[in-house]
Amino acid sequence: MAHLTHANTLPADLGAPAFVDSWKTRALAIGLGFSVVAAGLALAEGSADHLLRAWLLGLMLTFGFSVGGLALLMLQYCTGGKWGLLLRRPLEAMSRTLPLVFVYWIVIALSLKKLYLWAAVSDVAAALKAGLINESEAHAISFKRPMLNPAAFIVTGVVCFAIWGLYTWRLNSLGLKRDADSPESTPMWIKKFENISGPGILVYALTMTASVIYWVMSLDPTWYSSVYGLLFLVGQAYGVLALSIILVVSLSRAEPFKTVLRQTEQHDLGKFTFAFVMLNIYLAFSQFLIIWSGNLPEEIPWYINRFAGGWGVIVTLDFIFHWLIPFTMLLSRDLKRNKKRLVRICQWMVFARAFDLFWLIEPNFKDAARNLHFSWGILEYIAVPVAMVAFWVAYLCIQLKSRPLVQTNDPHVAEILEPEHVHA
Repeated sequence: MAHLTHANTLPADLGAPAFVDSWKTRALAIGLGFSVVAAGLALAEGSADHLLRAWLLGLMLTFGFSVGGLALLMLQYCTGGKWGLLLRRPLEAMSRTLPLVFVYWIVIALSLKKLYLWAAVSDVAAALKAGLINESEAHAISFKRPMLNPAAFIVTGVVCFAIWGLYTWRLNSLGLKRDADSPESTPMWIKKFENISGPGILVYALTMTASVIYWVMSLDPTWYSSVYGLLFLVGQAYGVLALSIILVVSLSRAEPFKTVLRQTEQHDLGKFTFAFVMLNIYLAFSQFLIIWSGNLPEEIPWYINRFAGGWGVIVTLDFIFHWLIPFTMLLSRDLKRNKKRLVRICQWMVFARAFDLFWLIEPNFKDAARNLHFSWGILEYIAVPVAMVAFWVAYLCIQLKSRPLVQTNDPHVAEILEPEHVHA
């Protein structure tokens, strides 16, 4: 007997569901609550030092979601595929949160001397004589001074944000124009987006590498790594894919994603995320293996600072949280097809990304290198990033509500509306 199946149709209203407003309200409440907690912790510690360090962690998280979302959007335009129809508008919304990330960055730009040794030391010889820096730090700061100086930090940051803003504006404005155009023009639009996004991915890789070198790598002026930018690039894809799956599955409780999110595409997104988990493991371990086996005195202290005095526990947990758990869980085909379980592992991945950033940032400071200890200030690494991400999520919800969630002028619309199992 033949089993007749009929294709689904897109709902009339393609806007974000009403419950997105409740997400925004809840995010604002969380942001305000944790802001108060962060202020209380700073008063308890009697210093804003840990608050600023935690602010940097929050900046790197939200920066990864925003600019990483822009990068994944460009990647989708170059590769095509049905997964793009699901993620395109959420990724566009992530990219449009860039103004808030810029505001977060301004706080760092105004606090250079509190965070960066090279900014705090104006006279290298005097600082060395006073014992404020060692000979390795003095040599590195002097040698890198043409690059590591406040003016270069600010100019590089502003230029990078301007470039990301230009690509964000261009891709988002053209996305709306494409929807308004006739279906016959679709091949032209596909070519246009490919021509913009192809060079854009290269520009993103260069500007993102420059930004993470200034914002994170230069916290230790003696440290350098040829794959540092690539580690952050892959880490951004790791976090953005996890957040995108959380968004898409959560939005599928109502139209229009209730219709367009099929189990097949959900499974594909899970496999895509699994690929970046493996790449993340490979790059991080390769960097460690090469540097540790080389055992060069100018390189190995960076890892020793992160293994000694309790940090060995943190790096072990980081391996378990950031790589082992996502890797083993995403091996399961059934988990990738189960909405609730997939969302749970993606939520865990967002937390694990924040935990990894803590391990990258905190040991750069002399009071924490080789000496993990509890203080009220260390709790800022929870309160401040949670508040910053909560405000970012509230802004993301505003952007999600600002335009339809499905791009109708796409060749994959008809295919994604077909039933998953057709029996003749």
